[in-house]
Amino acid sequence: MIILDYNGVAVNSIFAHKADEDESLIRHTILNTIRMYNKMFRKEYGQMVIACEGGSWRKDVFPEYKANRKKSRDKDDRNWDLIFGTINQLSEDLTNNFPYKVLKVRGAEADDIIGALSYNSQEFGQHEPVMIVSADKDFIQLHKFDNVAQYSPYKKALIKENNPRSYLLEHIMRGDSSDGVPNVLSPDNALVDGLRQSPITKKKLEAWLHNTDDLEQIMDTETYRNFCRNRQMIDLAEMPEVLKQNIINNYNESKPAPKMKVLNYLIKNRCNMLIECVEEFH
Repeated sequence: MIILDYNGVAVNSIFAHKADEDESLIRHTILNTIRMYNKMFRKEYGQMVIACEGGSWRKDVFPEYKANRKKSRDKDDRNWDLIFGTINQLSEDLTNNFPYKVLKVRGAEADDIIGALSYNSQEFGQHEPVMIVSADKDFIQLHKFDNVAQYSPYKKALIKENNPRSYLLEHIMRGDSSDGVPNVLSPDNALVDGLRQSPITKKKLEAWLHNTDDLEQIMDTETYRNFCRNRQMIDLAEMPEVLKQNIINNYNESKPAPKMKVLNYLIKNRCNMLIECVEEFH
C-alpha cells in the first residue's frame, strides 16, 4: 500500500515548481506528482491510497492546535484561496476519475488516516508493506512497524530513524511549533500568542527519557499535565477508537474509479503532457 499525504505532497510540489498562480498549472503539477510516486512505488507496494483532510478532532480537545498557521499565511503574499480551492476540487476529481482509494473522513486529518491504516496493517498478521509519501516527521513514530517505510518528497529520500519510540517521546516533550503545540514546560497559548517558551535543558530532557515509566512521579503536576496534552496531539495511537474504526470502514468501502476514466479526464482538462504517460497513473 502506498499512502500519500495529499495536502502535504500537493503543497510541497506546488512550491517546488513555483506553480501557485494558475489553477491549471496547480492541477497539472499535483497530478504529475501523483503519477510519479505511483510509478515509483506501485510495483513493490501496490495500490495507492490518497489521504485527505477532513477536519480535526484535535481542535475540539485543544483549541490552540494549528491556530498559529493562519497568522503565518496572512503574512504570506501567496494566493492561498486559489491554492487550497484547487487542491480541494482536485481531491474530488481524483475520487471520481482515478483508480485510487481517496479517503476523507469527517474529523480526521491525513495523519489519522495514515496512522490508522498503518496500525491496521498489523492486524491478523497481515504486515502488508506500507510506503508513506510525506515529509512530515510525525510519521517517524510509525517506523516502529517493520513493514512501514517513509519517503520524503522534500528530501527525495527515505526517512530513517533507529529509535522511533525515543523519537516520539522527545517529540512529545519538545512539542511541535508547526502545529501550535508548545513544549511541556510552556502554557497552552505560548505559540499562538507569541510567548517565549520555557527552555528544556539537556539534563532535564535526558532524565525524563531515562525514566519514561515514572514521568508522573518525576514531573511536577503542570509539566505532566502538558505532557499528556502533547501526547494526545502528537501520538497517533491516541486517536479516538471510533474515528480509527470510521477510517478503516471508509477504506474498506472505498471503490477506485475505473482506469478508463483517467484518459477522459486528462483530455477534458487539457493535461496534454500527462496524456502521453496515462498508463503510469494505473
